[in-house]
Amino acid sequence: MIYLDYQATTPLAPEARDAMLRWLDGPGGTGFGNPHSAHRMGRQARAAIELARDQVAALFPAGGKVIFTSGATEALNLAIRGSGQGGTVSYSAIEHSAVGDTAQAVGKSHVLNVAADGQCNTRQDLPGDTRLVCVMQVNNEIGTIQPTIEWHRKAKENNALFLCDAVQAYGRIEVTGADMIAISAHKFHGPKGVGALWVRDGLDLDEVQTGGGQEFGLRSGTLSPALVAGMGAAAQRAKETLDQDAEHVRTLWNRATELFADWTINGSVEARWPGNLNIRRDGLDVARLMSDVRDVMFSAGSACASGSGRPSHVLKAIGLDDKQAKSSIRLGFGRYTKLDEIEEAAGKINAAAEAQGL
Repeated sequence: MIYLDYQATTPLAPEARDAMLRWLDGPGGTGFGNPHSAHRMGRQARAAIELARDQVAALFPAGGKVIFTSGATEALNLAIRGSGQGGTVSYSAIEHSAVGDTAQAVGKSHVLNVAADGQCNTRQDLPGDTRLVCVMQVNNEIGTIQPTIEWHRKAKENNALFLCDAVQAYGRIEVTGADMIAISAHKFHGPKGVGALWVRDGLDLDEVQTGGGQEFGLRSGTLSPALVAGMGAAAQRAKETLDQDAEHVRTLWNRATELFADWTINGSVEARWPGNLNIRRDGLDVARLMSDVRDVMFSAGSACASGSGRPSHVLKAIGLDDKQAKSSIRLGFGRYTKLDEIEEAAGKINAAAEAQGL
């Protein structure tokens, strides 16, 4: 099988797996301790978590604190719900549903428009009572890189906080400044089930999940040393190979765009993470295509919305009609993708599309 769905999840890095194994001990081992216990095994587990916290923090802006969560969805909920009450939450039209649905659930919300290239520019007004602005750094469906530095500046000018969903950016490009930043480990070759919210110095959040008061009194619940250690090791590897990975992905992008020259690219080609190739062929039956090319793992859109039958809200936001949105596919590649896999997958996908008379 050829895996081309890196926006949905990424293969676990060997370094992350190795870091996790110590903390998965059974009877007779010493790595299964509760990191919140005061005895020796607990302190050892806690030390592993604090090491991982430092490793994860190394890819964030200087200062601030890293709060471990179960993933980006929880991190985004903590940021939106814990950063205040009242006022309006403004978010871009192409945000993940973890942002959009939560913003709507907490009270007044306002949608920021995006252009046909997928860019959410700051040449639009915020409601006067905006308390929080949410703009992701890299979109998960079309890969467009957003002007988050400008949005952070505009939020401050309007006395609002700025939250950045950096799930698709962290470990791939430099994460820019914000008041709060959410990430998920399994998007940068770490394990599933763990993520983090970075909060700048001087910003106090309200507790959202009550209980034992772990994680700075903001996120109660026993942390998994294995998951957190795996996340830390994945972050460390990402930091060490950031430039190398980016060069490799650019090579894959250049070849992929040659192979899919007859397709239309959705979203900006320039302001884009090149590991995301979202393309369409008008009239394409994507369900049939995926059935005909079962040994290539790719997406008909966001994995979080797959099976809903609804056209992508991201593709609709950039001006595609329902038929165009439903004739689009997303190919995602990264560190462990080989060039010959791109070439083989392209051959099969193009042949299957041509078999539909396209």
